[in-house]
Amino acid sequence: MKVINKLVLVIPLLLLGIVTGCTTTGPRDGAPNIKSIDLDGIPNAVPRNEPLSRYGNPVKYALRGKTYYVRESSEGYIKRGKASWYGTKFQGRLTSSRVPYDMFKMTAAHKTLPLPSYVEVENLDNGKKIIVKVNDRGPFHAGRIIDLSYVAALKLGIVKTGTGNVEVRAITPRKTNLAKSDLSESAPVFVQVGAFSDMENAERMQIKLAQSEITSDIHKLVINAHKHIYRVRVGPLKKQDEVGKLLGDLESIGVADAKVFTDNGE
Repeated sequence: MKVINKLVLVIPLLLLGIVTGCTTTGPRDGAPNIKSIDLDGIPNAVPRNEPLSRYGNPVKYALRGKTYYVRESSEGYIKRGKASWYGTKFQGRLTSSRVPYDMFKMTAAHKTLPLPSYVEVENLDNGKKIIVKVNDRGPFHAGRIIDLSYVAALKLGIVKTGTGNVEVRAITPRKTNLAKSDLSESAPVFVQVGAFSDMENAERMQIKLAQSEITSDIHKLVINAHKHIYRVRVGPLKKQDEVGKLLGDLESIGVADAKVFTDNGE
């Protein structure tokens, strides 16, 4: 893996319907000071049904004399243009949806798609495709239609060039694979937040959830006489919108790999 050169890019953030412009003053943006990343170990974002963020979704907002109208839905969106990326300067800062920016996650910024949305981005120059979660606002440079996280841009092959010719296509998340009939008294639904081999780690996760007013239980699964798994679960839930809201709440506190299943553990 080649060393990634640093690059200057900027992106404004939208918070509570107000755009806070990130200018070229202050620290320069660029790539992290690392020699390589296991790109195969970083999966695409997984589209899921989630409620709209409470932040970053005004009906409209204005910046630099231009008014942007936020779409009610991402369904049917497809557009070609330039993609750019943002990196170290914004690491840890709040995105427009108030989730801390993580340049090693498959996320992106868009001017008008509702937050969150999921899109497939294809590099028209090399045929590479990725799927990212849109949770931020930007880019506000002429001709640019999406701003990718550093690792997303790396997987797409545009870090060195800074920008790339892309096609952005919205993905409508599939409904949860649980049928409506599954959401009944006879088949309660649970969300597994994590599975740990150490009980203390499970308890730490439970405390983290409690701090966000999310009630959970720890279920012990015996693998064999020497190995136990402690699964942290939330539930039971009875409605699909409860599941979607919970998944959104979990992601907002940094828990992105939750799994949905029925009482029988599927």
